[in-house]
Amino acid sequence: MAEAPAPKPKKDTWDKVGVFFHPLGGLLTAMSVAYVGMRGSQVIERRQSEDTRARLYSELMSRREEAETSLRKDMLTSIISNFFAPASANDLDSKVLNLELLAYNFHDSLDLRPLFLDLQRRVRRSSEPDKHELSGRIENVAREIAAKQLFSLEGHGKSFRRSLDIEELDKAGKAGVVLEPEPVTINGSTFEINLRVLSVSKPDKRLVVRLTVKAPEGSTDLPDTRATFDVGFFDFPMIDNTRLAKDIRCAVTLSNYSEFAADLTTVCFPGEYASLKERPYYDDILQTLRTSTPEEEAPPAGSKTYVAPR
Repeated sequence: MAEAPAPKPKKDTWDKVGVFFHPLGGLLTAMSVAYVGMRGSQVIERRQSEDTRARLYSELMSRREEAETSLRKDMLTSIISNFFAPASANDLDSKVLNLELLAYNFHDSLDLRPLFLDLQRRVRRSSEPDKHELSGRIENVAREIAAKQLFSLEGHGKSFRRSLDIEELDKAGKAGVVLEPEPVTINGSTFEINLRVLSVSKPDKRLVVRLTVKAPEGSTDLPDTRATFDVGFFDFPMIDNTRLAKDIRCAVTLSNYSEFAADLTTVCFPGEYASLKERPYYDDILQTLRTSTPEEEAPPAGSKTYVAPR
């Protein structure tokens, strides 16, 4: 006698739900893959568009810099050739004009002090009726350029001002006059700036100054700095500065001068804001790398005092 077939198990609610959602899951998977592909394509297109814009901007800036460099080169060549042309040897007004063009356009990349001094001597020796006016133009452009550079550097560093009594300096003799020291903090390092005015050249309005900078307190591997130099209206802080430890620069400028007093402005700033002709020393680069890598061994202690180059 044949056995009756086993009854089929009844489908419960979950089986019915599975039957309903099984094709829906495949549809959702396909939609998800399509959505991810579309979003990925949009992201790639957006990134390509950003790269294209960045590359275009870089090319435009590069071409602009090349055009500006070419213009400045042609301008510098023209002014220099006119300045030293034999035909204009006695044309002081033309030379003063060329010096003004050089100073206003290339003061941050050229050391123009020799030209200022040479032209000032020529004007003083000349018999031109307007030589006092020419001398005033030379001094005014120098003071304007120095003030412009000071204003720019004060935004990145620290400055302070001191006044000097000329009569007191005359009485002091060779010992000079010590000005009040000033602590200056740059990039987390505090230096003490000391100035001593040794002498004055009244016809040239120039002072001989001794700068002494004490290294940051507690540092055993950084030297103190000493430098002696003359300061006048033709010294520009971006060009004429003293290199301190950690590639810090310190510049002393003559802000005002009269028969009785002189005002000195001292500014300290990071070396990257010095003139374009300046380049960092290898020891400064190595010191920066050591500072950014604490696990490296600190450099050995060196001499505590040296005369810094200017």
